[in-house]
Amino acid sequence: MAMYYYIYWDISPTIIDLGILPIRWYGLLFTMGMIISYWIVQKQFKKARWSDDSFEMLTLYVLPGILLGMRLGHFLFYEPNAFLEYPLEVLLPFRFTPELQFTGYQGLASHGGAIGIFLALWLFSRKHPAISMWFVLDQLALVTPLAGAFIRLGNLFNSEMIGYPTTLPWAFVFPSIDLLPRHPAQLYEAICYLGIFLGLFFWQSRLRTSPAGQLFCLLLVLLFSARFVIEFFKVNQMAFEDQLVLNMGQFLSLPFIVLGVALYHYRKRQSMPAS
Repeated sequence: MAMYYYIYWDISPTIIDLGILPIRWYGLLFTMGMIISYWIVQKQFKKARWSDDSFEMLTLYVLPGILLGMRLGHFLFYEPNAFLEYPLEVLLPFRFTPELQFTGYQGLASHGGAIGIFLALWLFSRKHPAISMWFVLDQLALVTPLAGAFIRLGNLFNSEMIGYPTTLPWAFVFPSIDLLPRHPAQLYEAICYLGIFLGLFFWQSRLRTSPAGQLFCLLLVLLFSARFVIEFFKVNQMAFEDQLVLNMGQFLSLPFIVLGVALYHYRKRQSMPAS
């Protein structure tokens, strides 16, 4: 297969190498996604006349919940032995063997991040019972796919989460992996997530009277359905997944899809006037 028919992706994942603390595209894009999402949610909360103190307090719960959930979720779902073999490397962005090396947080699971958000909001609601968690979930749902699109672009720069070989004209060749043209699964997912963000933004702007919580329910169904389908184009992350009917990402997506459908109908019934 002639490589010049395909996109030859030989971009270094490192922007600037500062020795022990290199600056990478993944970290930059991850941070950009978080900052833009923070700005959008802040604007939404100001429209709802939330106090700045309440919003900042929510951020102190949600941000650690996302990061810890994504990090711990990866090792829980994909590398559970790491908790016993190298526990410090699970929590810290360094590799200690064979020498000290800054790695960043390589290994973040979106499903773990979702669980982390739920736990963070549960803790937040215990101290702030007057604040509607359905409203909070809707605002976070709006920006979640946008942040996810930035993260998947970061995966593209890392030449990770690659797709299966293909002869399609838009195939990518990742020379750091091999010389086979492959599905740019990271790009597929980023485009899907951006489309979901735009769709939810349109939904929210046009249907202002929809019951609180429905935007969140739609996010669960759309985002994890997209993830489920795109996993068919991805190479499995771990060898044990090759023995499964579906891979781990697909198994973990199914409960979120079911939860989204169930909660959507639950919120819809709650909003219907009693006969």
